[in-house]
Amino acid sequence: MSATRKSLAVRLGGWSTRHRKTAIIGWLLFVVVVAVVGGMSGSRQMTNSENGTGDSARAEKILEDAGLQTPAGEMVMLRSDRPDGWRDAARDLSGRLERTGETVRVQPPVRSENGREALISFEMKGDPDTAGKRVEPVVEAVQKTESAHPGIVTYEFGDATAQHRLDDMLTDDFKKAELTAVPLALGILLVVFGALVAALLPVLLAVTACVGTFGLLALVSHQLPLFDSTNSVMFLVGLAVGVDYSLFYLRRERDERAAGRDAGAALRIAAATSGRAVLISGVTVMLAMSGMFLSGLLLFHGFAVATILVVLMAMLGSVTVLPAMLSWLGDRVDAGRVPLLNRRRKKGVHASGGVSGRLMRPVLAKPKLFAAVSGALLLVLCAPALGMKTEQLGLEKQFGSDAAISVAYKEIIDSFPGGPAPAEVVLRSDEVDSPGFQAAVADFKKGLADSGRFGRTVDVETHRTEGVARIEVPLAGDGQDATSRRALDTLRDDLAPRILGPVSDQVYVSGELASNRDFNDQLKTDIAPVFLFIAAVTFVLMLLCFRSLPIAIVSILLNLLSVGAAYGTMTAVFQHGWGAELLGMEPAGAIESWMPLFVLVILFGLSMDYHVFVVSRIREAHERGLATRDAIREGIRTTAGSVTGAAAIMVAVFAVFALLRMQDMQQMGVGLAVAVLVDATLVRMVLLPSVMALLGERNWYLPRALRWLPNVSHGEEPVERPRPPLVGAGR
Repeated sequence: MSATRKSLAVRLGGWSTRHRKTAIIGWLLFVVVVAVVGGMSGSRQMTNSENGTGDSARAEKILEDAGLQTPAGEMVMLRSDRPDGWRDAARDLSGRLERTGETVRVQPPVRSENGREALISFEMKGDPDTAGKRVEPVVEAVQKTESAHPGIVTYEFGDATAQHRLDDMLTDDFKKAELTAVPLALGILLVVFGALVAALLPVLLAVTACVGTFGLLALVSHQLPLFDSTNSVMFLVGLAVGVDYSLFYLRRERDERAAGRDAGAALRIAAATSGRAVLISGVTVMLAMSGMFLSGLLLFHGFAVATILVVLMAMLGSVTVLPAMLSWLGDRVDAGRVPLLNRRRKKGVHASGGVSGRLMRPVLAKPKLFAAVSGALLLVLCAPALGMKTEQLGLEKQFGSDAAISVAYKEIIDSFPGGPAPAEVVLRSDEVDSPGFQAAVADFKKGLADSGRFGRTVDVETHRTEGVARIEVPLAGDGQDATSRRALDTLRDDLAPRILGPVSDQVYVSGELASNRDFNDQLKTDIAPVFLFIAAVTFVLMLLCFRSLPIAIVSILLNLLSVGAAYGTMTAVFQHGWGAELLGMEPAGAIESWMPLFVLVILFGLSMDYHVFVVSRIREAHERGLATRDAIREGIRTTAGSVTGAAAIMVAVFAVFALLRMQDMQQMGVGLAVAVLVDATLVRMVLLPSVMALLGERNWYLPRALRWLPNVSHGEEPVERPRPPLVGAGR
C-alpha cells in the first residue's frame, strides 16, 4: 500500500464517506452550537491601551487602572456671518446641551482669531464605549440651535458622533459585503461547474465555516480582545479560502468521474491529490498567519486567531464534510445543470485549460522571453511601493472628505488648530493637589505658551483619590502635519519630562498623533521578524512537500512579487491617487499603518493555494514519467480551470470590500484583489512555468544533505495502475 493511500487526507475522506451522517450532521451541530453559545456570550473589544503601544498605551493604562475612562469628548463650532454674531446661539446651544441630560463639563465658548467662530467643548456622560448610542439627543440639540438662529452654521465633531457614524457604517458595509460576496461566489461557481448543486456546495461550506468561526471568536475574545474590523477580515479570508478549498476538491472529483472512474475511486483520488493539497495549503496558511503573533500589537494577535480559526474550519470542512456530501449525492451533484455552461467534450472530460494550453506553447517555447517580460511587468507594479507612506488614518480620512463628520473636522481644525486632536499628558502622583504640583502645572502652561507650538486652551483635570492628572494640550497645525509633529516632540522630549517629571511618578504623552507615531514605530520593528518567520515557514513546507530546493526558493520569490504588486497598487491608488477617481475612490494620501504587515501575511498564506495546487499537479505528472516541460504543460492545463475559478471568486470577494465606504477596507480590498489576480495569471500561468522550464530537471534538485526528507507522493495508485473496462459505471 502506498504512502499516499495512508495519508491523512485519504483517511479523513475515507472515514467521511463511510460515516456520512455523522460527518454532515456533526458539522452542522457544531456550527450551530458554537454560533449560539458565542452569540450568547457576546464579544469583547480592545480597550484603548490594548489597542496601542509605547508611551501612549502606558498613558491609557494609567487611566484604565485608576478607573478613569477617557470621556467621549465632543465639540461644536458655530460660525456667524459677522464677528461675535454667534453669542446668542452659543448661549442657546449650551442650555440645550445641558438639558439633554447626556452631557457634562460644557465649556464656555472659545472665540476664534477673526471673531466669526466660537468653539464649545463638552463631554458625554457615562461609558465612552456606548456614547455613540446615546449621542442622538445631542445631535438634535445642535440641529435645533442652527434652525433657531438664521445666519449661524454649526459643525459637530467628537468621539461620540464619530463612533455613532462608524457603527452605522460598519453595520451597513458588513451587510453589503455579505449580501454581495456570497451571490457573486455562487454565480462564478455556477459558471465553473454548470450545475446549481455543485455550485452551492462550496458556498455552503464556506459560509458555515465563517458562521462557526464567528461563534468561536466571540468566545476567544474574552481572553484575547478583538479589534472592530476583525470579523470583517475573518469573513473576507474565510469565504475566499473556504470556496477555494472546496472548489479544488470538487473539481478533481468531477474530472475523475468524467474520465470514467467509479464514484469510490474518484473520491479516493480527489482526497489523495486535491485533499492533500488542501491540507498542505491550509497548514501553510495557518502557519503564515501565526507569524502575526510575533507582532507587539494586540491587533495582529486578534487577526492571527481569527484567520487561523476560519482557515482551520474551511480546511476541515473541505476534507471531511465535502467528501461525505459527494458520497451521499453521487451524480446528483450535477443536478440543476444550466444549458451552455461548462459543456463536456465529446470524450466526456471537462473542457479545461483550452486557453492555458494555447498559452503554454509560446511560454514553454521561449521561456527566457516570457520570464523576462512577466518579471519586468511585476517589477513595474511593485515600483510605487518604494515611496509608500503609512499612518493610522483618522476618522476624517476613513469616512472620506465629503462626509459630514470630515467636513466638520476640517472646518474646526482650520479655525481652531489642534482642537479636535489634542495631545494628552497623563501623569501619576500622590500629591496632585499639593502646592508644588500646582506650581509645576502653572510652569507647564507657561512653557506651552512661550514655545508658540500649542493652542491657547489647556484643560487640566486632577483626580486626588486616584492620584492621577490629565492635561489636554492642543497642538499647532492640523493634528497630523509637520507643525503638529514638532509640537509633539517638544511636549514629549522637553516640556513634560522637564517640568512635570519632578512632581510625578510617571508621565506619558498620549493623544491621536502620539498613538499614531507609537503604532507606526512598533510596526516598523515588527515587520522584519514577521517576514522572516513566514518566509522560513513557507520555505520549509515547500521543501518538505516537493523535496526540491529550487521550488522552495522560487515559492518565496514569487510570493514576494505578488506582495510587491499589492503594495505598489495600494500606494499608486490611495497615496498618489492614480486611477482613484476612475475607481470611484478617494485617495487618503497614505496607507493605513497596519495594512502592509497584514497584506504581507495574508498574501503569503493565500498564494499557497494556487502554488501548491499547480506545482502538485506538475509534480504528479512528472512522477508518472513525463519530462519536466510536458509535466508543466499538463499541470498548468489541468489546473487552469480550477485556478481561474478560484481566483475569480477571491477577486470578486475582495472587490466587494474595495467598494465599501471605509478607507482601510477599500485599501485592503484593492490590494488583495490585484495581488490575487496577478498571482493567478501573470505569476502562476506565465512566470512560474517559464522559470520551471528554464530550470528543467534541476527543478527537482535536492542536496545530498537533505535527502533524508520523506518522499511524499503526489499521485494515487489508481491513477497509474491499468484498469479493466468499467461496466455500468459513470454516466
